[in-house]
Order: sequence, then C-alpha cells, then structure tokens
Amino acid sequence: MQRFVVFCLTLAVMNSAAVPSVHADFPSQPIRLIIGFPPGSAADITARIVGDAMSKMLGQQIVIEARTGAGSSLAAESVARAQADGYTLFIGTSSNVTNALINPNLRFDFAKDLAPITPLTGLPLILAVHPSLGVSSVTELIALAKSKPGELTYASVGFGTVPHLSTELFALRTNIKLVHVPYQGSPPAVTDLIGGRVSMMLAVASTMMPQVEAGRIKGLASASAKRPYIAPNLPTIAEAAGMPDFEISVWFGLMAPTGTPRDVIDKLADAANKALKSDDVVAKLRVQGFEPLGSTPEEFAQRIAGDTLKWAAAAEAAGLKKK
Repeated sequence: MQRFVVFCLTLAVMNSAAVPSVHADFPSQPIRLIIGFPPGSAADITARIVGDAMSKMLGQQIVIEARTGAGSSLAAESVARAQADGYTLFIGTSSNVTNALINPNLRFDFAKDLAPITPLTGLPLILAVHPSLGVSSVTELIALAKSKPGELTYASVGFGTVPHLSTELFALRTNIKLVHVPYQGSPPAVTDLIGGRVSMMLAVASTMMPQVEAGRIKGLASASAKRPYIAPNLPTIAEAAGMPDFEISVWFGLMAPTGTPRDVIDKLADAANKALKSDDVVAKLRVQGFEPLGSTPEEFAQRIAGDTLKWAAAAEAAGLKKK
C-alpha cells in the first residue's frame, strides 16, 4: 500500500511539474487558504501564524476560509476541485489520511487529487477527562472503563480524524469499550468536555492544555513518544499504560489541487519553509504547543505515505476500515 500511495502522491507532484506556469508573476492576487475546522482549532492557528508570515514574503494577502464538516473532507474536496493555479490552497492534516481510509463516501481521492507542498506543524495529542470521573491516571481511567463497559463517552473532532482513530486504538489496546461522540472541530468538543457532557477526549495539545492548566479538565497523558515541552508533567500513554509502541501526533500541511504548476508549488514551499525558520513564527508556534516542520514536496509525500500505512493497519485492527 505504501508504494501505491507514494506513487500517487509523487504523480500529483509530477503532474504539477507537467503544467506550464500561467502566472509568471505569481502571486498577483490574494490566495485563499481553506481549512476544514472552525476558528480557534489547531488547523486555524497553524494557518493564521504561518499564513501571515507567508503573506509578507509573497506580497499578497492569504485569506483563511473555514469549511467545516466530515472531518475536514468537505474542505479537501472543495480544494481538490478548485482551479489548479495556486490561488486556492488547503491545510491538510493527518486526519485526511485516516478519513480516506475509512470513509466510503468520499467523492475525491486524497492521494491523487491534492499535491503536497510542505508539512507546516506537528502537534502532540493530550488525553484528558472531565473531573467528575474521579480518575487521576491512565490506569485508573482504564479500570473505570472496564467496570462500566460502554458507558464512558469520548469526544472527537470528527469521524475518521486522527483523534477518533487514536482513541479507538487506545480502547482496542486496553480492552475497553467507549462510545464515540463526533463534533465538527475541537472547540465545540472541548466545550462539551468542560461541561461534562462527554467523559473524555484525546485531542491536540494547543486546544487541551489551556483547559488543563485552568483546571477545567483533568490531563492524564500525552500520546507522543516522549513528554512534550508543552506538557512536561504529564506522562506519555506509553509510560502510563505500559504500551511502549503507542506513539501518535498530528501534522498540518500545505497542499494544492493536483495540476498546480510546479514553479508555483516551489514558490509556495519556499515561502512556507522560510516562514517556519523565522524566529517570530517559531516562537508563536511553540507558545501554542506546535513544532515547526517543513520539507520538500517529495518528502511530504513520503510522510503521507508512511501515515497511510500505519493508519491502514490501525483502522483494520479497530474494525473501522471502509468496505
């Protein structure tokens, strides 16, 4: 599967190179950057911080537009069908990879219809619960869930997203049964977690840690390989639950419709990578818990292919793979 996805994504990049540039002075007008989650979400924060720096470098405004729903797939589809001229871009996430694996109703092919430009940011996931559960550790949460099978609910930022699939994988690995409550983005999901309308949530650190630090929810662990600097006092799930290979993070990356001219792709990648090395951008991202990434389009394609392989196995193990 990985070779097939690499082929598709590389073909998307190559197809971009095959189309001659129609705008030698690109960009000569504002650029729309579409995100699939609401304002205040991790995708929105990434888009605004990096997009603002890119605007200054490119000499044109980058306008952020949110099109929520279907775990970011509606936004992805709208960009996949847009004119391939570089003026409509997309903040893709690792959740688009998982959604493509388990959603049988997608009307576009994520690997074929969108060309990778560069990954922008990475973000660890934080597992938190409502204080009323009365648990203070991952082991206590697992014990409570086992004593009440099918009673604990968990929020996610949408069906098929990485937090959704990650929580299903967590439940599978710990032999517990949870009830999924999907939302259209992290802000409404966290609001209901704070209100006690759902029991728990695994979501990006930029959304969760301010609420944990304020005492509104109880942070239990991170899903990263090592304790992230934004949450140094929380153990990893691998530490807390004795699962050394449990490692998950979320990335957000810049993509364009397949067929976008390669010189346009390269100019956008260059601006994004320069922005991600800027001291100002790095500082703004790290305050929010993000890690700046950046790479070539081909390296980004390899990252997506690796995620596809990992999540295909996880989806199948969790019984979520599309028929």
